[in-house]
Amino acid sequence: MYPSILLLCALVAPLLFQAAGATPHIPPRGDQVLERLPARTDPVQRELLRLRASLSANPADMRLATTLARRYIEQARHEGDPRYLGYAQAALAPWWARPEPPAPVLVLRATLRQSTHQFRAALRDLDLLVKRDSDDAQAWLTRATVQQVIGEHDAAWASCMRLYSRAPELVVQTCLAAVGSVSGQGRASYDRLRQALAERPDAPAPIRVWVETLLAEMAARLGDAAAAERHFRAALALDAEDSYLIGAWADFLLDAGRAGEAARLLQDRTRADALLLPLRDCPEKAGRRRCGAPGRRAGRPFRRRRTARRHRPPARAGPFRTGRARRRRGCRTPGQAELGRPEGAGRPAYPGRGGAGIKRS
Repeated sequence: MYPSILLLCALVAPLLFQAAGATPHIPPRGDQVLERLPARTDPVQRELLRLRASLSANPADMRLATTLARRYIEQARHEGDPRYLGYAQAALAPWWARPEPPAPVLVLRATLRQSTHQFRAALRDLDLLVKRDSDDAQAWLTRATVQQVIGEHDAAWASCMRLYSRAPELVVQTCLAAVGSVSGQGRASYDRLRQALAERPDAPAPIRVWVETLLAEMAARLGDAAAAERHFRAALALDAEDSYLIGAWADFLLDAGRAGEAARLLQDRTRADALLLPLRDCPEKAGRRRCGAPGRRAGRPFRRRRTARRHRPPARAGPFRTGRARRRRGCRTPGQAELGRPEGAGRPAYPGRGGAGIKRS
């Protein structure tokens, strides 16, 4: 049921933290190393160079442009480097400003717009996509992600429900659990998602990373640090380089007063902008003797205090095969803090596998 090619979509890069009034850094010496760029011998960089050269020779080739844009988006997620998002937009330049570009460009434009916090513009693109094709699982899942980020949880829930019969069951349950976990159904959402994952041991590793990371954040918000750590470690065993996962794990370590472990985790990962803030919080790197002390954070429910710099990138859960056998790319829903709705209030009980009375439209 899961295709072998795994790509990503909306909210692919971590959100950037920008300090107001920051002044530019002027190197004191001409030989100071400011950044180490990826080697051109790296296979990924060689592939990107090849695709870019081909697109330069054929700038109107939409298939080639969207292929290159997707690869840039994937690299942005992997490295946490937002410059790749700009490269992706440049690849789509011939179609970018059109009110209604072709669907392959439209979904990538929505992806890039939400990654730069243009949420309403991204939703307009996604609304246009689902009007064109109501079976587009990629669009519904991305739409649910954006709606959750802007706090429209009921609308996000409705978008998740549209995934039934359009996406793999585990993807549907993860979408619903992400919304339920921030709208008063934390425990029920966690239990159902954990069961759904146990029932799909054949799920591809990237999807399992997405689910395990979400379960870790949910468990931590519920106050179960031991379960949260188990989920984090399970995800890390599958992908130790996922930039969002690393940042979430570092936040968890800092919350638990384990700043030394967080520093060792982050010390060689300074290329990812979103990881610089937790690195600054580590006393070994910033000289903050009290930062991360157990008395300061231990025992508190896990909270996303650093959401100004980073929120949940989308899952590489697609592409999906719909009834029309079209390939779609799924999204990773963001982990956010519980927003205070009483448990079970304001929405029907978690539907699980469709549940009684649930209409799969």
